Amino acid sequence: MTSFDAVVIGGGHNGLVAAATLAKAGRKVLVLEAAGDVGGAARTEEFAPGFRVSSVAHLLNRLHPEVIKTLELEKHGLQFARGDFVPSVALSKNGPPLVLHGAYGEVLTGANPSEQSDWKELRAQLLRYAGILKPFLSRRPPDLGGMSMLDTAALGQTALALKKLGKEDMRDFLRVLLMNVADLLDEQLADDRLKGLLAFDATLGSHLGPRSPTSLLGLYYRLAGETAGVAGAQILPKGGMGAVIAAIGTAAEKAGATIRVGTPVARIIVEKNRAVGIALDNGEEIRARTIVSAINPATTFLDLVGPREIDTGFVRKVKNIRMKGDAAKLHLALDRQPEFTGVDAAGHKGRLVIAPSPDHVERAFNPSKYGAFSPEPVMEITLPSLADPSLAPTGASVLSAVVQYAPYALKEGWGAGKPKFLEAIMAQLETYAPGIGKTVLHAELLTPADIETRYRMSGGHWHHGELQADQMLMSRPVSGWSGYETPVEGLFLAGAGSHPGGGVSGAPGVNAARRIIGMKG
Repeated sequence: MTSFDAVVIGGGHNGLVAAATLAKAGRKVLVLEAAGDVGGAARTEEFAPGFRVSSVAHLLNRLHPEVIKTLELEKHGLQFARGDFVPSVALSKNGPPLVLHGAYGEVLTGANPSEQSDWKELRAQLLRYAGILKPFLSRRPPDLGGMSMLDTAALGQTALALKKLGKEDMRDFLRVLLMNVADLLDEQLADDRLKGLLAFDATLGSHLGPRSPTSLLGLYYRLAGETAGVAGAQILPKGGMGAVIAAIGTAAEKAGATIRVGTPVARIIVEKNRAVGIALDNGEEIRARTIVSAINPATTFLDLVGPREIDTGFVRKVKNIRMKGDAAKLHLALDRQPEFTGVDAAGHKGRLVIAPSPDHVERAFNPSKYGAFSPEPVMEITLPSLADPSLAPTGASVLSAVVQYAPYALKEGWGAGKPKFLEAIMAQLETYAPGIGKTVLHAELLTPADIETRYRMSGGHWHHGELQADQMLMSRPVSGWSGYETPVEGLFLAGAGSHPGGGVSGAPGVNAARRIIGMKG
């Protein structure tokens, strides 16, 4: 029976970040990944002969600066440059697109001068307000039941930052904090293309429409993240998201961590309310002082630990975590580059968003409340092979799109519904890129149910739980247990279901590892 200081369950990016951080601190670490390769939903995979694509996550927009620095990822092949920031292109049926250039709209083109001025003001305000929340999203949330000196100091810094805003800005911050994004956009902007893009970004990956209460939080969450040290910046990594995973995996192995793939964990061994090891599917047992679960919290407690080992109140909280995905992923192998109407060469290398107005996004959301998909879905499209030709055969192209809204529990069932949804998506694409349907060599559509099965992601939800006000900060994954510890001594959480949530940030992984390193014993 082998023994380690720490066993990490799950070789997604957070599991690898946790393992690398622990190994750099001198711990003997083993990573166990059920799939045949590490990376989880951020792998680069071949979906048709000669065509490769980032599996679910396809843009990098919030990789934690501390992860890059601490793990020295640039030494291990990860490179960023300001020139790599991709523009956001808001497509329009009736005219030219509107484009946010640089780090989330440092420059806006395609709008009239008045709208450009209004956007500049709103962007500065959003970044200021996101900056207030940023410290909460980058460190372990404060324990309100037993405030440490560090927690008290952090809250004090936030209060000081609020005070520095000035009375008017501070009042406005508190006014809009839990507002819906559509109301804020209607107050300050006029161009439906810009408002549609922002409404889409605020609700991407969540079961919310622009007029849902608290939907503005999604935009703050996006803008509180950094890429290459710049808030709101987005990058299409060369080699796809798999290149990011490769750099993190190399950092973990160079630090001394052992990584085993194709090794599913059957259960976490608990003795006298303490996690002491894991048992594999093949019966092998591995002992460790610390078990780190970087997979879904519901899977961790309900399947690997088992309800008998934890109290009924905690089990009930875990069962009530909302984690039914609403986003699908489309991959198209095309025999040539598609041409989106009115979009220039630089725009085709960016993220192309079909969300003509906040009302359109809201109408797309409405059917999902009743178990139906949107007949006019909204989506974020990238053409990664334009920036990285290695992803497709010469002259051909790859299209990758995140599509909303696609409810996990489709009323008619995805067996019958998937071909109809694909037809609706292609009809939308045809409107903005005429003739694209004739260039399709192969299409792969991953519904939330497919994502759940392929990537062992409960509910097919990439955040491992809705990222809404009642499931954030001190309530993530459940109230009373937001600091990466769990009711089972020696068992820690380090996945997207933990604070601060999903996206390829590495923050849950590095925060959990630092918590373990900082504890006595």
